[in-house]
Amino acid sequence: MIQRPKTLNGLRHLALAVYPFEACVRFYTEIMGMEVLRKANDHLIYLTCGNDNLSLSRALNPQENQKQSLDHFGFIVESEEALQAWYDFLKSQGVPLLDSPHEHSDGACSFHCTDPAGNVVQLLYHPAVSGQRLR
Repeated sequence: MIQRPKTLNGLRHLALAVYPFEACVRFYTEIMGMEVLRKANDHLIYLTCGNDNLSLSRALNPQENQKQSLDHFGFIVESEEALQAWYDFLKSQGVPLLDSPHEHSDGACSFHCTDPAGNVVQLLYHPAVSGQRLR
């Protein structure tokens, strides 16, 4: 019997087809602070926070954003204070906020916003995950 390989090292790549493409690239780079890893072409760009990879591809129309069922995805922050600072910053930038920072029963805290394509983005402090880096 084949054994399962070594444990995975976290979910570190997400690929989204987005419309409007340029507005989403600006959101993730200028507002969220991600860096461009590689611009493959005018329709595909790879971004990073330093230990992950977000791929944005150009959807031809808003309906292409609905090809799959994605509830949300999240970015980990280092502390509850950092979470509040992100909330205040995103609010000042006019980013649509879906809720405010709130505590979870497991000691985590989070809030949600949307990107220009309507994807729900969670910012999350979690004591079991925050502060961990790649092995």
